Amino acid sequence: MKRIVISIVLAGVAAGFSGCGPLFKVRKAMYDQEKFEPLERTDFFGDNRSSRELIEGTIPRGWLRADTHLYEGKVDGSVVDRFPFEITAADLERGRERFNIYCALCHGRAGYGDGMIVQRGFKQPPSYHGKVFADKQHTVGSMYGIVANGFGVMSGYADQIPVEDRWRIVAYVKALQFSQNADLQDVPEDMRATLLAEEK
Repeated sequence: MKRIVISIVLAGVAAGFSGCGPLFKVRKAMYDQEKFEPLERTDFFGDNRSSRELIEGTIPRGWLRADTHLYEGKVDGSVVDRFPFEITAADLERGRERFNIYCALCHGRAGYGDGMIVQRGFKQPPSYHGKVFADKQHTVGSMYGIVANGFGVMSGYADQIPVEDRWRIVAYVKALQFSQNADLQDVPEDMRATLLAEEK
């Protein structure tokens, strides 16, 4: 038992001498070495700033964003009319959820531009189902750009809504538009009988 206690004590002493922390202040700790603190003054550089500007063209890891279709809704500078990834039922559900959080306040849950903010006096946006919106021939790429960058009195949501969620919102808006202009032929055959029965 005595040997075990001695071994533990010796292991602790060895760790204290070899570690980075100042357990016995035998040597200078790694974290206590010479360095500049953020925004600290220095005479080393001509402008007396220790913090340096980023090198021109520096791109943070994960921010290259070379896929302009995904990040801008454009390919070779032209606005696209297709989604950058396959839209699933789960994507539409996520788009509906995000739409109801960020968009329905102005646009209304069905997209008629009659949200609660509008009912309290804010400028009414055009209906997704009306002539103004239809005449502009909005593609999914242009709609993505509006969500990201804003349009008119609408602010952009690039800071609040992640890239993939912006596309999901656009997909949901397209589904809303389709839902208000669909006819019986657009309903799958196996569901038509149920739909007709509900109308009676």
